[in-house]
Amino acid sequence: MFLAVLYIALTIVVYAAMRQLYKKYPLPFLVPIATCTFIIILLLMGSGTDYAEYMKGGIWIDGLLGPAVVALAYPLYESRRILKKYALTIVASVFAGSIIGIGSGTLLAGLFHVDKELILSLAPKSVTNPIAMDIADMMGGIPALAAIYVVIAGVSGAMFGPSLLHLFGIHHSVAKGIGLGAASHGTGTARALELGELEGAISSISMTLCAIFTAIICPLLAPFILNML
Repeated sequence: MFLAVLYIALTIVVYAAMRQLYKKYPLPFLVPIATCTFIIILLLMGSGTDYAEYMKGGIWIDGLLGPAVVALAYPLYESRRILKKYALTIVASVFAGSIIGIGSGTLLAGLFHVDKELILSLAPKSVTNPIAMDIADMMGGIPALAAIYVVIAGVSGAMFGPSLLHLFGIHHSVAKGIGLGAASHGTGTARALELGELEGAISSISMTLCAIFTAIICPLLAPFILNML
């Protein structure tokens, strides 16, 4: 029990410290979710603590994910008029984003002759972990590897997503929310909430729609692309 409390406290302290660092130096590489994860990994490796041992405390933090997702209903309700106004745009954009997310990863990996099993694990990278793992398993991929790709997509989106949006002149709150939610699922949504309440609300809708579209499209599109190569 003591170790569980210690790991909870360690995670909170490291995250709080990285958040303060990011506030002082708001650079993409210093996004708290990335730096905190990196430091926790180094601490676990340095102390010889395995992941299962750490999760005795980490599971309590992980359990807060559900209530956090439910809490997104409030900004959605507050933004309901804008959601209705841009409903068609949101659905069409997320649908297109889902196809691009699946197709780009599958096509590029196929062109570089990556093993088929790895490609099928990569294809559902832009949706939340449980869904991505189920899709990968359904297609003959490796669920555990799919989870790693999901984490990479989420963290990289949180780190570089806002900068890329700015670089390409995308400043509309709805567009930013769609992009972060469709490309980087829950992690992107957390980053979108830092940009504004509307961005977070749109991103949560985008994340949900992307999961639905990907679950339907991915088992059809990814094998089709592989067969064409």
